Amino acid sequence: MALPLGVLSVAVLLLASPAPVVAAENYPTRPIRLIVPFAPGGGTDMVARVIAPKLSERFGGTPVIVDNRGGAGAVIGTAMAAKATPDGYTLLVCDTAHTIQPVLQKLEYDPVKSFSLIASLVTGDSMLVSPASVPARTLQEFIALAKQKPGQLVAGTAGAGSSGHMALELFRVMAGIDLIMAHYKGAGAATIDLLGGTVHISNITIQAAVPHLKSGRLKALGVGGLKRSALLPDVPTVSESGLTGYLTTGWRGLMGPAGMPPEITGRLTREVKAILTSDDVKTHFSNNAMEIDYRDPKEFAVFIADEIQRWKGVVSKANISLQPQK
Repeated sequence: MALPLGVLSVAVLLLASPAPVVAAENYPTRPIRLIVPFAPGGGTDMVARVIAPKLSERFGGTPVIVDNRGGAGAVIGTAMAAKATPDGYTLLVCDTAHTIQPVLQKLEYDPVKSFSLIASLVTGDSMLVSPASVPARTLQEFIALAKQKPGQLVAGTAGAGSSGHMALELFRVMAGIDLIMAHYKGAGAATIDLLGGTVHISNITIQAAVPHLKSGRLKALGVGGLKRSALLPDVPTVSESGLTGYLTTGWRGLMGPAGMPPEITGRLTREVKAILTSDDVKTHFSNNAMEIDYRDPKEFAVFIADEIQRWKGVVSKANISLQPQK
């Protein structure tokens, strides 16, 4: 005997509804892809490569694979993550650029609505550096040199709209100088030209700068945070070097595409929180001039909204526009 349509509908719903719950309970059953929207070698890549094996351990050995998808100041990799199936098997390690790009251009994704937020991870200061070939030993000497050669000195960034780009634009405006912005597809590529002397100034993470400072290939001009770095106590901040109020602290976080099952998102949030509280992870980040800065999904959403507003002010003040990638 044929069943009424209403009964059939209820039966279908009852049969279908347990599936997501079962999937969440068994998660993960296959490798997880961790997208980094930058080329290898930068701070965001380093954070991902610390988190990935720890997450794998907590998931019983399930592989967590870092997938570098650099380009367009993090937009390419971020868009890829936003379009992924929201099943928990594609995640994104985002950084400050996630809140800068929406201010600079219209994107095919929303920085909050297009994602399932998992947690913020760390914050870390960057610094302004120049190659040994530049005849300036301090920030003020570099500013003087730039004023002598307006529009001739090249500033290398990890991409248009990246945190390094914004740091250099802020420096340019506050110092009252004219620099040529050269945008690369990642911090690693920009650093190669910086070391070669074709780039005259860049903003890179402290942990990336330290070995080159020790070798003498780079010179420290100033730290972007409010206080000096414990790794480089003799290097003054940009603010104390004459540009009072200069601040460019970067952050990293973890998210997935919008629509992920809450059970999976919740599991990931709990695992990440546990990872960030472990002593070895804390020590590793501390040794690389980063600090744990955990926020749960709701707190992370508020933080992202606040950061977007902050960068709107910087972009407006600096009159920044995007230029083609190098």
